[in-house]
This record gives sequence, structure tokens and C-alpha cells, in this order.
Amino acid sequence: MLIQCTKKLLNQLKVKPEPGIEEEALFSWHTNIITVNRRKTVVLVNDKNRYSIVLYGLKAKDLKEFDQHIREVVRRTLEEEYIKDDLVEKFINNSGDIVYAKTRNRSLVSRMNESCRLVEFYSELLDESSIYQPALSKSISQMMVGDGEGGYIDPNEEFYQDLEALSGENIFSCQAAVIMISLALEKEKVWRRLVVPVNISFAKLHQVIQAAFGWKDYHLHEFYIYGEEKTDISNINHSGYHKDGLRPIICLIGSEEDLEYQDDYVKMKLEKGIRLSKYLPARIKYNYDFGDNWQHYLEVEEIIDDYSYNYPQCLTGEGNTPPEDVGGKYGYQKFLEIIADPDHPDYDSMMDWGQSQGYKEFDLEEVNKAIKRRY
Repeated sequence: MLIQCTKKLLNQLKVKPEPGIEEEALFSWHTNIITVNRRKTVVLVNDKNRYSIVLYGLKAKDLKEFDQHIREVVRRTLEEEYIKDDLVEKFINNSGDIVYAKTRNRSLVSRMNESCRLVEFYSELLDESSIYQPALSKSISQMMVGDGEGGYIDPNEEFYQDLEALSGENIFSCQAAVIMISLALEKEKVWRRLVVPVNISFAKLHQVIQAAFGWKDYHLHEFYIYGEEKTDISNINHSGYHKDGLRPIICLIGSEEDLEYQDDYVKMKLEKGIRLSKYLPARIKYNYDFGDNWQHYLEVEEIIDDYSYNYPQCLTGEGNTPPEDVGGKYGYQKFLEIIADPDHPDYDSMMDWGQSQGYKEFDLEEVNKAIKRRY
């Protein structure tokens, strides 16, 4: 594996670059060290496909063990992509011994610098508990970039194609859950059946649900996780209420500001870094927009042991999602009454407003496109 370093990184590593080294582009990386949140951060960018991999919070002892950390972050990032285990090992083994050289290609240096800027811009995605950053690596590698010839590429898709060529077969495999998600409405049926990798984070699951239902992510959200014990929450308006009378064991929230409103009844915890697999097969409720109070009930229907994709999909669904800021269940019913009556004096204005808020017919193909974009 050829690591082509900036002068700054070579000085930090205290290694002497090898001259005239040639390596297959798939196993060659342009690499820089930057400072993010006052911590040393290394960004590796693949020469062939521009896939980016990130190490964060490196200390002096980590720089002494840099070879080991490079192999480990590559392994963890491929695992985050749900690449088959045997292919992960094949890629690591085919990469060979790590050799250091100077950066030598102006175009690749420019691409590396752009990836460094993306790491800084999306620093809120960093996992402060680890030097390995597979989730951030995956996220920034999904972003379309220029190919140097006036066109654009998706680094992750390019990397998948390279791995398929190396493997000669489908490269993905993971355990996945089929989940039925129903929006709690009294008179309308709105539901989606999704298949998601069980290792998905709740932060990503939030994005998937938003895409599946066509929400705009304008408002706060939370997940309630339930066990089998019955609860004494009888108030249907309590955010932790469950239609089957279950007791919540934890509430996962998306914003640190929400921690200021700790519920005496159930512990609240930031969702960042927590994965769905931690709580399976518990039932879940997803609340979105605490004003309109949209409650989504999640139930796992099936576990698939060999799911051959690395992203969630919507299998089927029914019903249109209410417009954002329609005024909750009551407001939605009034909205439906008006748009069902072309003679109503507010019909035209309400139709225009609904469209501006994204109200539209459920379309499975469009939903899956949205899920892939958001994931």
C-alpha cells in the first residue's frame, strides 16, 4: 500500500519517503494531516476512485503505530460499507506492505485537499470516542465530485465497481431487519415497510424514515425504545406513550439541547453512535415535530441474514404523508376535507400550499431514490 504524504505529514511521522515507487492506483492513497477541533486528523484519498478515509485525534503514540492504524481504519471503513468479510481481507492483503512516498500528482493533491475541506465542514459527524472514523469516511465519499474532465463521479460508487472487479461477484452482505412503520392517524392509513441493515445508527435511521415518509427534517425528533413490561403512562399526549401500553426503557434524542428537558420517567441519551442492533428486537416509536406530534410505530417483522445491499430500501407502502406544519391530526383532517372539495373557497390556495409543503401521492420508486440520497 503506497501512502503518498504531504511534507507536513512526513515530518509528523518522521519517516523517509521512498523515491520512484510505483503502485496500482487502487492500493495507492494521497494523504494529508490537518487540524480539526484542535486534534490531529489524517485524510487518505484513494488515487483510483477518490474514496476518502479518516483518522481523527491522533496522538504521538498513534503516529508511531501509523501502519497498524491505516490497515485498521481501512478494514473498519469497508466493514461500515457492509463489504463481505472475505473481500475486506483480500483488499487488505492485496494492498501489501505500507510504503511512504511524497505526493507527486497535482490533480490528486487537489482532490485530497477538497476531501480535507469536507472533513472540516462535516466535523459534527466525527466520533469523539475513536480515532477511526468509518461513518464520516462513508458519508463524505458519497458526495459527488469533479472528475477533472468536466464531469462528476461518486467516489463510493467508483470504489464499489473497483471492488467488484477485484472480487468478481456481488460485494455486499449484512444482516438486515424488515421493519413495518405506521404513522399513528385515526382515519387514514399511512405506512411503509422498510428493510434496513441492523447495524444502522439511529441518526441514519432518522434520515431513512424522513425520506420514506417524505418529511423535510424541519423539526426535532426522538426515538423511544420499549421492553415487554407494561407502563402506567395513560396520557396519550405523553411523548413516551405506546398504543400497546408498553414501558419505555430509553429515549434517544438527536440534539444536545434536548438533554436540558430530561424526563423524570425515562432516561434520555443522544442517538449519535448508537445502533439499531443494540436494542433489537425491542419495539420502537419515532416522534417527529413535537408541535404537530407525528408518532410512528416501528415493529420488526423479519431478520434477513444475508442482505445483499449496503443501503436500506422501501419494499412497499400505502398512504400520503401529511404536509409539514399542517397542524397535527386535526389540521390534516381539515386539509383533506378542503382538497377533496373543488368547490370549497380555499381549495386552490390549499392545493398550492400542500404542494409547496411536499404533499404528494406515495411513489415507491421516488421514495427509494430519496432513501438512497439521504442514506
